[in-house]
Amino acid sequence: MKAFDLIIYGATGFTGGLCVDYIKKNYPDVNFAIAGRNENKLRAISEKYNKPIDYFTVESTDKNGLALLAASASVILNTAGPFYKYGSLVVESCVKENTHYIDITGESFWVREQIEKNHEEAAKRGVRIINACGFDSIPSDIGVFFAVNSVKEKIKKVSGFHSWKGEASGGTIETMFTSVEAKSAKGGFGRFSLNPQNTVSKHQADNTSDKVSVKKIKHLNGYTGPFVMALPNTRTVRRSAALSKETGKYYGKDFVYTEGAYYSKLSSAWKVTLMTLFLGLIIFSPFRSFFRPLFRKPGQGPSKAVMDSGFFKTRFLVETDERVRAFMVSASGDPGYKMTSRMACESALCLILENPDSLPGGKNFGGVITPSIGLGDVLVQRLKKIGVTFNEIMLD
Repeated sequence: MKAFDLIIYGATGFTGGLCVDYIKKNYPDVNFAIAGRNENKLRAISEKYNKPIDYFTVESTDKNGLALLAASASVILNTAGPFYKYGSLVVESCVKENTHYIDITGESFWVREQIEKNHEEAAKRGVRIINACGFDSIPSDIGVFFAVNSVKEKIKKVSGFHSWKGEASGGTIETMFTSVEAKSAKGGFGRFSLNPQNTVSKHQADNTSDKVSVKKIKHLNGYTGPFVMALPNTRTVRRSAALSKETGKYYGKDFVYTEGAYYSKLSSAWKVTLMTLFLGLIIFSPFRSFFRPLFRKPGQGPSKAVMDSGFFKTRFLVETDERVRAFMVSASGDPGYKMTSRMACESALCLILENPDSLPGGKNFGGVITPSIGLGDVLVQRLKKIGVTFNEIMLD
């Protein structure tokens, strides 16, 4: 029996603080603690509530401290990024202490490293290490899961299209700037970089492309262009497709997934695409250290008004031999922070409040897995209760 149901690691960060508020206000019966690297900030968070929250001061390099942290909780929710800098020992500790793990990373190169280091042992122990439980990549991954399970016919291809309104926090910006320099990033961006070995068919290799141009979307009244988060999202969905045979409806050996943005106007598609390309030039420029101070610092984020006015809508076109159908996952609230914090918390709560036998693969299933493979319909139902909608939409 662990001392706590949940420990939120990175609680002093912007998203971590949102997670603390969400659990404290909505799940008073969940026994949770907070953790991070700055004791003064942790104490301030703990004492701002009527009933102070227990806290652990633990550096991300402290193996003994992280072992104690993992041994103290049934689930660790990690919001401390960049994850390639601060997350590896947290994952390792969770596997060794038989503690489930949730995070919000979009660093697919780092996830690949965790798969290589920890998947086999986590699977053997029945420990669920579930990455990408925020806007990266729940709308994509759980949305495709919902769409695939809503169609009876054999599926050839699913295409995802995102529209959204929100702002980036300092932590996300820091990850974007520093990940370019990560040694583990080398070779970690391939189309199927998260797939298990020998799970990519010739058809998939020949027909899967991440190149998205600005053009009209057939069947939907809109236009597409490159989506800034497509890289981690597509890798996550493709891993889910490869692993789906183990936990439910198999997506198929030739299943293809691509992803882009969605715009109602052609002018908007070009405008955002050019802005995205410009940001990419800054991030990959040798002068990126000069530009970094112009953006938000870690710990800073959007205002409550901005977060409340945000939204996301992710449309999916599902192609079979017989027809094309369309589905949508959507929610109100800034996707990167308000909804990311809620989706991450609900992912952790699947492992705390739900019957383990109701989870995909059953009680003893584990590994370094994706949200749909680790949480599946249990998460869909929890997300519906907090205002995330899942529905089929009419084709134009």
